[in-house]
Amino acid sequence: MPAVKAAKPNEIFAREEWAALTRVSRWHGLWLTLHAWLMVALVTGGTALLWQWQWLAGLVATPFAIMLVGGRQLGLSILMHEGAHGLLHPKRKINNFAGQWLTGSATGSDLHSYRAYHLTHHRYTQQSEDPDLGLSAAFPTTPASMKRKIIRDLTGQTFLKQRGNQFAVAWKGLKAIITPIVLSLSKGEDARRAYFEKLSTNGNGKRDTSAGTPMNRNGAAGVAAPVVDLDGAKRTTMTVGRFLLIQLTVLLVSLATLGIIPFLIWLVALATTFQLILRIRNIAEHACTPTGGDDPFSHARTTKANMLMRMTLAPYWVNYHSEHHLFMGVPCNNLPKAHDLLITKGYGPRMTIANSYGEVLRTVTRPLAA
Repeated sequence: MPAVKAAKPNEIFAREEWAALTRVSRWHGLWLTLHAWLMVALVTGGTALLWQWQWLAGLVATPFAIMLVGGRQLGLSILMHEGAHGLLHPKRKINNFAGQWLTGSATGSDLHSYRAYHLTHHRYTQQSEDPDLGLSAAFPTTPASMKRKIIRDLTGQTFLKQRGNQFAVAWKGLKAIITPIVLSLSKGEDARRAYFEKLSTNGNGKRDTSAGTPMNRNGAAGVAAPVVDLDGAKRTTMTVGRFLLIQLTVLLVSLATLGIIPFLIWLVALATTFQLILRIRNIAEHACTPTGGDDPFSHARTTKANMLMRMTLAPYWVNYHSEHHLFMGVPCNNLPKAHDLLITKGYGPRMTIANSYGEVLRTVTRPLAA
């Protein structure tokens, strides 16, 4: 199927406007990365101090902290997404380091695998080749189905299933990495050859092309990338290694400062609210839209967000998804400017714009027909 039609910026913006919108700052992406981690530290640390002061105050504050930290974890995923587009920093090495280690690793993502995966999504949005098609194809759905999804997310079931799949692939990749080292100590060439053949097939002589699936099929923000062979499994091993290293770092900082509570809030948020926030964000982007048509202004939905929503469901301007699909070279902090210019120039009626995330959820959740 042919790629979806792209917008033509030179027909929409003046040269000066476009140059300002697409300028990648040397500091802004790094500041946003620091901001995300500072917010995590402030919320988790503040809640830990409340527990030390009065256990009841800590108990009341903890659910709010878990929600806010889940939003910042989405924020880190969004910033990795920026890195996938080369928008965190104008220097490629700095951009990739920030996108890989400072943002993506915190939620178990691999920048380079995600980049190829995600750019395919942009090229074939909502068509059969779109790797994210499954995120929106199931909608509209029933209230009962939506309720089940929310329960699975908030009880950690989604997290455990996805991490279990990811870790299983990582274990296969780890075996593929260490086996040559172990077998190199063996003198049995036939044994080595037989083992490698078994490792790279399903045991029936057929090449294994199912080493895994995306860790998080909800993860258009970057929490996932397809794994289809042993090389992919090895990449997943490295991804899991970085993820565990970041978790260990958070744990050690937590223990060295305010005890275990900040780390527990981080971990519980990762397993619960982050999953739900990620799901709602993905639903809002494409579900129940005319995405994939001939008009590039129909490729995604923009959702208006108040301050509370920006702190949870829509960090770092991710709600301007229509603008992002129209002009994926525009850094996230300039998306509101792009939106305002499009509205001023009269393109608003061609865009899918929701007034709130509540409106989106009402649109995609419908009772069964009588």
